[in-house]
Amino acid sequence: MNPPFIWRRKALKFAALALCATPFAALAQTPTAPPAPIRLALIESMSGPFANTGEAVFRNLLWAVERVNARGGVKLPGVPGGARPLQLDRYDSKGQNEEALSALRAAMDDGARIVLQGNSSATAAALVDAIEKNNERDPSRRVIFLNYAAVDPVLTNERCSFWHFRFDAHADMRVAALMEVVKDDAALKRAYLIGQDYSFGQAVLRESKRQLGVQRPDVEIVGDELHPMGRVKDFAPYASKILASGAQAVFTGNWGNDLTLLVKAAREAGFNGTFYTFYGNALGAPAAIGDAGIGRVIAVADWLPNVQTAQSEAFYRAFRTRFPKPADDYVHMRMQLLVESLAQSIERAGSVDAVAVARALEQADVTLYGQRGRMRAADHQFQQQLVVGVMDKLGKPGVQFDVEGSGYGFRVIKTIAPERAELPTSCKMKRI
Repeated sequence: MNPPFIWRRKALKFAALALCATPFAALAQTPTAPPAPIRLALIESMSGPFANTGEAVFRNLLWAVERVNARGGVKLPGVPGGARPLQLDRYDSKGQNEEALSALRAAMDDGARIVLQGNSSATAAALVDAIEKNNERDPSRRVIFLNYAAVDPVLTNERCSFWHFRFDAHADMRVAALMEVVKDDAALKRAYLIGQDYSFGQAVLRESKRQLGVQRPDVEIVGDELHPMGRVKDFAPYASKILASGAQAVFTGNWGNDLTLLVKAAREAGFNGTFYTFYGNALGAPAAIGDAGIGRVIAVADWLPNVQTAQSEAFYRAFRTRFPKPADDYVHMRMQLLVESLAQSIERAGSVDAVAVARALEQADVTLYGQRGRMRAADHQFQQQLVVGVMDKLGKPGVQFDVEGSGYGFRVIKTIAPERAELPTSCKMKRI
């Protein structure tokens, strides 16, 4: 065998080995695909008269998602890297139930199995009905609904659902917290009730009337009316009626522009009474009221920036660092606890299967920056402390932080422990 022939044989051998090795080398160099995110669908008003509320919610939930992802994501067995990140996607309901249902279908088509909504109890009720029908009809695409703000009591009472979890105190719980302050207001003799004309607004007025009758039967209700939701541009006629009634206090569950325009009109009309509110501590209301609200605007919440603890202060400062613009100053502890509860429950379930996660959510018990909340399995109503605050100027005792750069903040005057804030339920849940 001559040398040239030997050389050619060796060359062909090396070429064949190289060709065989190439796929394995390429495979070894291909990076592992990152784990697919767990998609969360936020269905909320991102346009229209309540767009500011939707954007504010998005910031809160985004911050909570970022916190989970910063620590590596949600731990799950069998996942490359041991965890999956959360991904928050926005779907615009435009403040309409039909649009919200359309958004739900789009979110499901996009692969989302966790839906979040809250700014409208009517929309929440429509979503609950649609999700129940979907989950029964198509078990392979079951959806869980996490509610951070739709507080019509029926959602965890007569219309409770295995797939629905509420992380805000419902309207009756909030009214009861306000009554802790009303009981001490001996000068109050005449009250005016006004609210948005839909299920939530009706529930607030109904329960306010009932609890006033029980707690303060000496208080005369001099006005009780509902107005179209999101369509009133001029509240001057309503303010005139409030003033003419001789009311010393107004009770309202209004939110968004319906609250801001109402309190602004009342101030301009010369009303000097007290506003007992669910949401008077944010979204432009303090700035609209101005000095007239000092000592007169009262709000109930699950948490307020001026809760006097080091952990609470650290929580609030962390949010303001993430969103430094004064206009973005709208932070809610419950939305953070919601996302923490979800992450905890997915990890406990060991999967993203809707039934397994829902069962784990029934046992959710989370603490963040010293604030603890737990889910009540009987009706899927989150239990946590409530606080009541009164509006005052920044820098006054108990007012370390203002709201939205307005120069006004809320001093905490009542703290209601979770066991005292808890109310019975009439829920008869059909479990899976």
